[in-house]
Order: sequence, then C-alpha cells, then structure tokens
Amino acid sequence: MKRIGIDFGTKKIGIAVSDESGQMAFPHEVVPNNKDFMSYIEKLIQSRQVEEIVIGHSLNNDGEPNKVHAEVENFITDITLSLGIPVHLEPEQYSTKEASHIQGKDKMTDASAAALILNSYILKNK
Repeated sequence: MKRIGIDFGTKKIGIAVSDESGQMAFPHEVVPNNKDFMSYIEKLIQSRQVEEIVIGHSLNNDGEPNKVHAEVENFITDITLSLGIPVHLEPEQYSTKEASHIQGKDKMTDASAAALILNSYILKNK
C-alpha cells in the first residue's frame, strides 16, 4: 500500500513517499504552501497511486493544537472530499528539529521530517 507523508508548514510543506509496499519512507520534496499546493498534491497522489496520507499532527508543547493545526484540518477536509482516501494524523513534534540533527539544515529538511512522520506511522501500524 503506497503512502505519502506530509510535514505541513505555513510557508512550505515537506513531502515523503513510501516504497511500493508502504513499509519504508523516503524524502520526496519540499514545496511552497501556496494556492497551487492542493492541485500539486492531488496530481502526485494520483500519479503515484497513493492509498493513504499521513500528516503531522501539529501540537504545541502542552499537547494542544497549535496555529498550524487549523490549516491541517482544512487540508484534511479538502483532500478527503477531493480524493476520498484515508488521512491519518501522526504526532510530529520536533520532527523538523530531528531531521536537521540527522542531516543538517538544508532545502530537503522538511521532506526528511515528512519521512520521519511517515516512518513513525508505518512502525506503529505494522
């Protein structure tokens, strides 16, 4: 089962994809969070025949939804109505910081954070 992972930010969005079996996550790319994102992600999902989306559940240090979470909820609603595939939330606190620690801060850090989010989901659901 192919999956896609998303590290959703207000300015840019990290994307990871799984292998064919859905058991390994790989950084894919970082795209701007703009009006073209929804169209882009729909095309990516369709072209890769993705069956599930895993998106980082954005919480503050108290475990409460932060300001990004409202945008994540809107995205989940839009993508569910558009494509009808399952969307799962996976805790993502410090995923970008962890990705930066592993590889250093570069243009693919958010994609690596998306891969960490997707991998966390995969490991919990084997």
